[in-house]
Amino acid sequence: MSDSNADAERNDSPATDNHPALLDCCGGLNNVDYSKMDLTLMEAFIKHINVYDSRLCIAVIAILFNPLFWNVVARWEHRTRRLSGLFGSPYLACCCLGFVIILLNIYRSHSMTVAMRAQARWEVMERTEVFYAGIALMVFGTLLVVSSFLALGFTGTFLGDYFGILMDEKVIGFPFNITENPMYWGSTANYLGLALIGASPVGLVLTAIVAVAYKVAISFEGPFTEQIYRERSLRHKRE
Repeated sequence: MSDSNADAERNDSPATDNHPALLDCCGGLNNVDYSKMDLTLMEAFIKHINVYDSRLCIAVIAILFNPLFWNVVARWEHRTRRLSGLFGSPYLACCCLGFVIILLNIYRSHSMTVAMRAQARWEVMERTEVFYAGIALMVFGTLLVVSSFLALGFTGTFLGDYFGILMDEKVIGFPFNITENPMYWGSTANYLGLALIGASPVGLVLTAIVAVAYKVAISFEGPFTEQIYRERSLRHKRE
């Protein structure tokens, strides 16, 4: 009799096993035990980057300076028309600014290359598939940049809108049917490809900074350019 009562008590009691308790999904990230995360790969990645390298600092400054420079100068020109007056023509002024932007971008690419070569390569990235992925990205990025330039022309590429040199209609063909800012993202793809080819962790970091800088620039340039064309539409309606 006592044995049957003991069996009944065992049957009534909740089953216990060694399986871990299920996480409450409603707890979100609070349920994650971060102490058990494997950060070996991230630690190895960080060890290959020397943040105190002056060449890295120069590359970061060049990346951040370029979009700041051309946005500030172009907006100043749109407000004052000083460059157009200085050069005697908005086309000549735009071409001169475009030439300066090209030189700045060449220096940015040079400074990024110098920083990548100065710092350690990562053996994890020294793989054939990574190398060919880098080549594919550079081919795709170059295609976006070149086709964007051919679609917009020199003044359309180098902020001619701010100089009063407006396009007749919005370009919607390739590569603008793939992305709204192919020049920027094509350039970013080129830098990412270069980092993969060079097995460069610091190259990945610099590419991420380029992407963020372009994203911020787009958030300012896009609405401002749309405003320029809205103002032109309003003028045409009044006429």
